[in-house]
Amino acid sequence: MHLLFTIGFLQITWVDIIDICLVSYLLYQLYKLMRGSVAVKVFLGFLSIYFSFLIVKAAGMRLLTEILGRFIEVGVIAVLILFQQEIRKFLLLIGKTTPFNSDNFFKGFPWGKPTVEKSLNITPILEAVKNMAAAHVGALIVLGQDSELKFYAESGDELDAVISKRLLLSIFNKYSPMHDGAVIIAKGRIQAARCILPVSERENIPASFGLRHRAAIGIAEVTDALVLVVSEETGQVSLVRNGELMHNLSVQELRSKLNFYLFEEDEMERKEITPEVA
Repeated sequence: MHLLFTIGFLQITWVDIIDICLVSYLLYQLYKLMRGSVAVKVFLGFLSIYFSFLIVKAAGMRLLTEILGRFIEVGVIAVLILFQQEIRKFLLLIGKTTPFNSDNFFKGFPWGKPTVEKSLNITPILEAVKNMAAAHVGALIVLGQDSELKFYAESGDELDAVISKRLLLSIFNKYSPMHDGAVIIAKGRIQAARCILPVSERENIPASFGLRHRAAIGIAEVTDALVLVVSEETGQVSLVRNGELMHNLSVQELRSKLNFYLFEEDEMERKEITPEVA
């Protein structure tokens, strides 16, 4: 190894520089993933203890090294328990971004994933949302894309029905036994109603947003679903994607964003992956 320089008793090489850069990038990505949640404080505390362990170990302080080393051994198990939600999100994020998850990767293989045509008529959804917003009827609608929503659909009542304005209005009517919970729409049909969604634990969500908005952000953090929220108090319509909430949208703005995220964005990605043949 080529020695670059020394800092006291430390000898720095090119491998050390690359190692530090990669670890810094990984820690930054983990911080971004947990930013705004209670877990980030626990993460920073554990990180401080680990860096202290590295310093005392390099300095040759045997007693402190032994104490902190034992604490970290137990701490690894504690981290798995405390950060189970964040670890799950991190693995889901890797799974969504890896090239092996893309249908285009498998197209050249005989055992590859078959291409499934997705057809979703958003007009009845928008019409129902418009009516519910005007009447201040609370609603939570999940539009599935690539992520599997079967686990969340099974928490509610299975419908497997054709999407219609009247059906959505009937489900979210305050006198309906199915109005409490979310409606999951996938593969062009209403799969289930009265579904239970994971609630986001982020601290930076405004107090004006209730449990319905927190559930919308929660499901959008762990899946690639688009979530529509109609506020019962204000009648305002929101769209949540990848944990980001777009608030107080008009029906026209909502239509434009849904068309882009559901249809145009996928088409743009396909054109980028598949080069045009002259």
